[in-house]
Amino acid sequence: MKGRVLVAGFATRHVAQSAHRAGYTVYAVDHFCDQDLAWCTEDRLPFDELADLPEKIAELAARHPVDALVVASGAEAVGTTIPLCGTPPAKVERFLDKLEIQQFFEGLDVPVPPLAGDGRYPVMVKPRRGAGGWRNAVARTEEDLRRWEETWPDVPYVAQRLVDGIPSSVSCVADGRRARAIAVNRQILRGEGECAHGFAGSVTPFSHPLAGEMIACAERIAAASGCVGSVGIDFMAGERPWAIEINPRFQATLDTVEMATGENVFAMHVDACRGVLPAARPAARRVAVRRILFAERDMRLDTDLSALAPHVADIPWPGTEFEEGHAVVSVFGCAETEAAALVDLERNAAAARRLIGE
Repeated sequence: MKGRVLVAGFATRHVAQSAHRAGYTVYAVDHFCDQDLAWCTEDRLPFDELADLPEKIAELAARHPVDALVVASGAEAVGTTIPLCGTPPAKVERFLDKLEIQQFFEGLDVPVPPLAGDGRYPVMVKPRRGAGGWRNAVARTEEDLRRWEETWPDVPYVAQRLVDGIPSSVSCVADGRRARAIAVNRQILRGEGECAHGFAGSVTPFSHPLAGEMIACAERIAAASGCVGSVGIDFMAGERPWAIEINPRFQATLDTVEMATGENVFAMHVDACRGVLPAARPAARRVAVRRILFAERDMRLDTDLSALAPHVADIPWPGTEFEEGHAVVSVFGCAETEAAALVDLERNAAAARRLIGE
């Protein structure tokens, strides 16, 4: 084994799995603690609220001495005495605030949707802090904006001018001064309901005429950020590549990046933290798709979905209860072309839905 790492965050399965495949002994602090997290970790602790993370990290580290802490979404700013393999909290804090990200992009003179002036609609409303896009909403009128404010009282937000385009991202690794893009991804959003702009999956690679511009822009952003390890830049690929956000941590696209390229993202993250970047962007060998299936009603899942692995991930334990709209399981498709990968995805999703009982 290469060492012992503790992975902490709201959802860590994808990171823990990659670390396990890279040869590390893995421990995890995770909100869900799904079945397949247990398959790739030696021990794990669940938590309910993000405020509980520091205590849970300390408890697990006391139980199992580890060499490094690796953080996922929700744990980016956690302070700890464990050596960190990633961007330090003092530097990462800026990029957890979407207004700070806006100002950072403007300072770099990269195309970013401008902040909307008073009375100008439509706008994209986003909480200043938070990941996954599930509270993002388009406000087309003053009334829409007031309704969002009433739904999320006391939540600071930014309102950007709405731009057209395809949600996408560039996965990078950085060493604090330089950055290398490792994949371009198309993001799949939920598309309807209150969480219409929430993340629901990804396609890797994303072949688009602006892909080259997005890669160049993402590498410049990631290098200038001073972040180390895995860094993702979100874009809207429209009339130009509009920079949307910077994610100074592992991204939810990790699964499809690894499936498409055959490379290990955790290993590249560790190398980047040591100052070593890939000599070139890994070539995509095939097309990989991930889609999250959400509960269509309040439900209890008594069926075991583990027999569907590796075509599914984030596999809940039998007896898990879900509220309507909550994520149940991730489903994958993979093939030589995007069309064939989507067919594979639908076949695997149909098998999962039959077991779920939808």
